[in-house]
Amino acid sequence: MSSSRSATAGPPAWTLEPGKPAMAHVPRFTDAAEAVEWLGSVHAELRTALHRHGAVYLRGLPVRDVEDFAKVRDVLVPRRTPYREKATPRSSYGNDVYSSTDLPPNQPIRMHNENSYTLTYPGLLLFSCLTAPEEGGATPVADCREVLRRIPSALVQRMRSAGWLLTRNYSEHISLDWRTAFAADTREQTEKYCADNLISCEWDASGVLRTRQLRPGIIRHPQTGEEVWFNHMAFWNSWSLDEEIREALLDEFGPDGLPFETGLGDGVPLTRDELDAINAAYEGATVREAWQPGDVLLVDNVLATHGRDPFRGDRRIVVAMGEPIALADCRPTVPPAPGEERAA
Repeated sequence: MSSSRSATAGPPAWTLEPGKPAMAHVPRFTDAAEAVEWLGSVHAELRTALHRHGAVYLRGLPVRDVEDFAKVRDVLVPRRTPYREKATPRSSYGNDVYSSTDLPPNQPIRMHNENSYTLTYPGLLLFSCLTAPEEGGATPVADCREVLRRIPSALVQRMRSAGWLLTRNYSEHISLDWRTAFAADTREQTEKYCADNLISCEWDASGVLRTRQLRPGIIRHPQTGEEVWFNHMAFWNSWSLDEEIREALLDEFGPDGLPFETGLGDGVPLTRDELDAINAAYEGATVREAWQPGDVLLVDNVLATHGRDPFRGDRRIVVAMGEPIALADCRPTVPPAPGEERAA
């Protein structure tokens, strides 16, 4: 197939099925160079679909390795975003391409918006499957507009008026250490980052760092203006943990020593029933598709959450982040602040 053929191959064929993300079936190309030229020609259509659906799968691209993926990334997500305030282990493959996560395969990853707790976060995420798992391992997505509609109105109002509070304890024994999380060599570098990014921080006698930050949990998409549920509150709340793990961590570290804890900014603790209602809202809005080698998933990080299903067998999913968005451009209902609770 010639280069001119790739540019005139026509638009993708779309399929929309209940319970599955929007799927764009790609014309057949022999290599990534041809596919990249075609992606440039349909870029506007893909962005329109992304705003409509929050996430879109591209099936049939000749993405066979990290180099192919980086070429696709440079067309679909040309402006890169660094990974800030790291929270989970990842492997770097160079050229701002990472493993999606290095957490154990039997561990599910709940729905979340990437870096929702930072002041600047990626607007777009790009995933691709280089090796499909034998079983499970999907990257489910959920439309945050639909999640917001499904959450009980009382919880929405509390979030709208008070925001959410994130507390983290950084220790190499229970979570990422602060050097890894902040890409810092000294305490002074970490403290400066926290001060610049509206995060309160303190060190205990053993060298464990504790941070607290208040963030809005409801924002508007900077292009579409639509309101969305955008936070890590359920993702990192202790009620979302397996019961045995939760009890073990509380026994070992106490309620103030957990690696992560969240709550609403009004200071009233969330109940298990309230967290269950939020997780049910995510589940009700979730769609998923089994990975096939070469698949590419483009996610609008404001309009959609993502997660990971447990899996068996080898699984190699790579990710890149880009199109940085400033929180200030998303009309937050609560201004970000260091970790003081505020009255509703």
